[in-house]
Amino acid sequence: MGILALLLVGASIACAVMSMRGLAALVFAAAVGLWLLPSFLGGGGGGAPAGFAMAAESRPAPTAEFKTPAGKRLTLADFRGRVVLLNLWATWCGPCRSEMPSLDRLQAMHRDDGLAVVTVSIDREGSVAVRRFFDQSGIRSLSPYLDANGKTSSALGARSIPTTLLIDRTGNVIGSLIGAIEWDSPEALALIERSLAAESSPSG
Repeated sequence: MGILALLLVGASIACAVMSMRGLAALVFAAAVGLWLLPSFLGGGGGGAPAGFAMAAESRPAPTAEFKTPAGKRLTLADFRGRVVLLNLWATWCGPCRSEMPSLDRLQAMHRDDGLAVVTVSIDREGSVAVRRFFDQSGIRSLSPYLDANGKTSSALGARSIPTTLLIDRTGNVIGSLIGAIEWDSPEALALIERSLAAESSPSG
């Protein structure tokens, strides 16, 4: 689509120069260029969501430890073999709350495809606050994991929330995002689906 955009814009500008109605042609050229600019820049669902930073090189995910509401300790190693979307959040964080329903929809959509959306709360109230928010927001597909001792946020080096890591089936970081997005948007779904479809490969 980038080449097509250039050809159409170039042809329109040429028409402007050659035509007696140059102003109208220039307006048409500008309109065509603006319409096709997202495709020319690589948008339109083929890339990654805005703000998502792809990892420059393969590296193992941090050893993040968190708990289930029952107190069972887990690490990312427990999810090896699945693509993991690790999201650090809190119920008092507005952007975190806004993106949680889309994370829930994403998990429901790809639960059987090997995706684990692991939302880890840093709430000091623990599972009480998380379960209350989940119930009020109709969250049904996510598990209320807890970062009670700050080990997950420390391992991620998170300076703000929400912070999200995308991790492949072998435990390597694909990329990360600081801030909230709609995780079932076309761009986000394309990223997740590419990650699910990728062949597992050895680290390094």
